[in-house]
Amino acid sequence: MSITVIGFDYGTRSIGVAVGQDVTCSAQPLQALRSDRGKPDWNTLDRLIREWRPDRLVVGHPLNMDGTSQPITVMAEKFAADLSRRYRLPCILRDERLTTASARELLFASGGYRALEKGRVDSVSAVLITEAYLQDPRDTSETAPAPKEDQKTRPDRG
Repeated sequence: MSITVIGFDYGTRSIGVAVGQDVTCSAQPLQALRSDRGKPDWNTLDRLIREWRPDRLVVGHPLNMDGTSQPITVMAEKFAADLSRRYRLPCILRDERLTTASARELLFASGGYRALEKGRVDSVSAVLITEAYLQDPRDTSETAPAPKEDQKTRPDRG
Protein backbone atom coordinates (compact mmCIF):
# COMPACT_ATOMS: atom_id res chain seq x y z
CA MET A 1 0.00 0.00 0.00
CA SER A 2 1.31 3.41 -0.98
CA ILE A 3 2.10 6.07 1.62
CA THR A 4 1.23 9.68 0.78
CA VAL A 5 3.27 12.49 2.29
CA ILE A 6 2.71 16.23 2.18
CA GLY A 7 5.89 18.23 2.66
CA PHE A 8 6.27 21.86 3.67
CA ASP A 9 9.00 24.46 3.37
CA TYR A 10 7.93 26.80 6.17
CA GLY A 11 8.43 30.54 5.87
CA THR A 12 7.06 33.69 7.43
CA ARG A 13 5.62 34.99 4.12
CA SER A 14 5.22 31.83 2.05
CA ILE A 15 4.99 28.10 2.77
CA GLY A 16 6.09 25.81 -0.02
CA VAL A 17 4.00 22.66 -0.41
CA ALA A 18 4.60 19.35 -2.18
CA VAL A 19 2.89 15.98 -2.24
CA GLY A 20 4.71 12.70 -2.71
CA GLN A 21 4.35 8.97 -2.35
CA ASP A 22 6.72 6.20 -1.39
CA VAL A 23 6.28 3.89 -4.40
CA THR A 24 8.48 6.08 -6.61
CA CYS A 25 9.97 8.23 -3.82
CA SER A 26 8.98 11.27 -5.84
CA ALA A 27 7.00 14.43 -5.13
CA GLN A 28 5.36 17.19 -7.10
CA PRO A 29 5.08 20.85 -6.17
CA LEU A 30 1.72 22.33 -5.22
CA GLN A 31 0.77 25.98 -5.00
CA ALA A 32 2.68 27.72 -2.21
CA LEU A 33 0.55 29.01 0.65
CA ARG A 34 0.61 32.55 1.87
CA SER A 35 1.78 33.01 5.41
CA ASP A 36 1.00 36.12 7.42
CA ARG A 37 4.05 36.65 9.60
CA GLY A 38 4.37 32.90 10.02
CA LYS A 39 0.68 32.17 10.46
CA PRO A 40 -0.60 29.78 7.77
CA ASP A 41 -4.00 29.88 6.13
CA TRP A 42 -5.52 26.97 8.07
CA ASN A 43 -8.61 26.81 5.82
CA THR A 44 -6.43 26.18 2.78
CA LEU A 45 -4.41 23.61 4.72
CA ASP A 46 -7.65 21.88 5.78
CA ARG A 47 -8.63 21.60 2.09
CA LEU A 48 -5.20 20.21 1.14
CA ILE A 49 -5.37 17.55 3.84
CA ARG A 50 -8.90 16.53 2.76
CA GLU A 51 -7.90 16.42 -0.92
CA TRP A 52 -4.63 14.48 -0.62
CA ARG A 53 -5.38 12.41 2.52
CA PRO A 54 -1.74 12.10 3.58
CA ASP A 55 -0.45 9.40 5.89
CA ARG A 56 2.16 11.75 7.32
CA LEU A 57 3.53 15.25 7.03
CA VAL A 58 7.11 16.48 6.69
CA VAL A 59 8.29 19.97 7.55
CA GLY A 60 11.70 21.33 6.60
CA HIS A 61 13.84 21.94 9.68
CA PRO A 62 15.74 25.19 9.03
CA LEU A 63 19.07 24.89 10.79
CA ASN A 64 22.26 26.89 10.36
CA MET A 65 25.05 25.16 8.46
CA ASP A 66 26.70 24.22 11.77
CA GLY A 67 23.47 22.56 12.94
CA THR A 68 22.47 25.25 15.42
CA SER A 69 19.03 26.80 15.64
CA GLN A 70 18.02 30.18 14.29
CA PRO A 71 14.83 32.18 14.99
CA ILE A 72 12.91 30.53 12.11
CA THR A 73 13.83 27.08 13.50
CA VAL A 74 11.56 27.52 16.52
CA MET A 75 8.74 28.81 14.30
CA ALA A 76 9.02 25.79 11.96
CA GLU A 77 9.03 23.43 14.95
CA LYS A 78 5.85 25.09 16.26
CA PHE A 79 4.25 24.81 12.80
CA ALA A 80 5.09 21.09 12.71
CA ALA A 81 3.63 20.55 16.20
CA ASP A 82 0.50 22.51 15.24
CA LEU A 83 0.07 20.40 12.09
CA SER A 84 0.46 17.19 14.06
CA ARG A 85 -2.09 18.21 16.68
CA ARG A 86 -4.61 19.67 14.23
CA TYR A 87 -4.63 16.74 11.79
CA ARG A 88 -3.63 13.94 14.17
CA LEU A 89 -0.91 12.84 11.79
CA PRO A 90 2.75 12.14 12.37
CA CYS A 91 4.76 15.21 11.42
CA ILE A 92 8.45 14.74 10.84
CA LEU A 93 11.04 17.50 10.87
CA ARG A 94 13.57 16.98 8.08
CA ASP A 95 16.87 18.83 7.74
CA GLU A 96 16.42 21.35 4.95
CA ARG A 97 19.88 22.88 4.72
CA LEU A 98 20.68 24.03 1.16
CA THR A 99 17.26 23.07 -0.25
CA THR A 100 16.45 26.66 -1.25
CA ALA A 101 19.77 26.99 -3.08
CA SER A 102 19.18 23.65 -4.82
CA ALA A 103 15.62 24.67 -5.73
CA ARG A 104 16.88 27.94 -7.23
CA GLU A 105 19.47 26.04 -9.29
CA LEU A 106 16.85 23.63 -10.63
CA LEU A 107 14.39 26.38 -11.51
CA PHE A 108 17.05 28.61 -13.07
CA ALA A 109 18.31 25.71 -15.21
CA SER A 110 14.81 25.09 -16.52
CA GLY A 111 13.60 28.67 -17.00
CA GLY A 112 16.18 31.32 -16.19
CA TYR A 113 15.49 34.24 -13.89
CA ARG A 114 11.78 34.27 -14.74
CA ALA A 115 11.41 30.86 -13.09
CA LEU A 116 12.71 32.13 -9.74
CA GLU A 117 9.36 33.40 -8.41
CA LYS A 118 9.27 33.07 -4.59
CA GLY A 119 6.30 30.68 -4.35
CA ARG A 120 7.81 28.37 -6.97
CA VAL A 121 11.15 28.29 -5.17
CA ASP A 122 9.41 27.46 -1.88
CA SER A 123 7.34 24.63 -3.41
CA VAL A 124 10.35 23.14 -5.22
CA SER A 125 12.18 23.30 -1.87
CA ALA A 126 9.23 21.39 -0.40
CA VAL A 127 9.65 18.80 -3.18
CA LEU A 128 13.31 18.34 -2.23
CA ILE A 129 12.45 18.03 1.48
CA THR A 130 9.67 15.51 0.73
CA GLU A 131 11.77 13.42 -1.65
CA ALA A 132 14.70 13.34 0.79
CA TYR A 133 12.33 12.00 3.44
CA LEU A 134 10.79 9.43 1.07
CA GLN A 135 14.24 8.19 0.02
CA ASP A 136 15.31 7.67 3.64
CA PRO A 137 12.49 8.06 6.16
CA ARG A 138 14.76 7.08 9.06
CA ASP A 139 17.12 10.00 8.48
CA THR A 140 15.18 12.72 10.31
CA SER A 141 16.37 15.37 12.71
CA GLU A 142 13.45 14.79 15.08
CA THR A 143 9.75 14.12 15.15
CA ALA A 144 7.11 16.61 16.20
CA PRO A 145 5.21 15.75 19.40
CA ALA A 146 2.47 13.15 19.15
CA PRO A 147 -1.02 14.59 18.84
CA LYS A 148 -3.17 14.86 21.94
CA GLU A 149 -6.52 13.11 22.01
CA ASP A 150 -8.42 16.24 22.99
CA GLN A 151 -7.30 18.16 19.91
CA LYS A 152 -9.27 18.56 16.68
CA THR A 153 -9.56 15.29 14.79
CA ARG A 154 -8.22 15.00 11.30
CA PRO A 155 -10.55 15.19 8.31
CA ASP A 156 -12.29 12.00 7.22
CA ARG A 157 -9.99 9.83 5.10
CA GLY A 158 -12.96 8.26 3.29
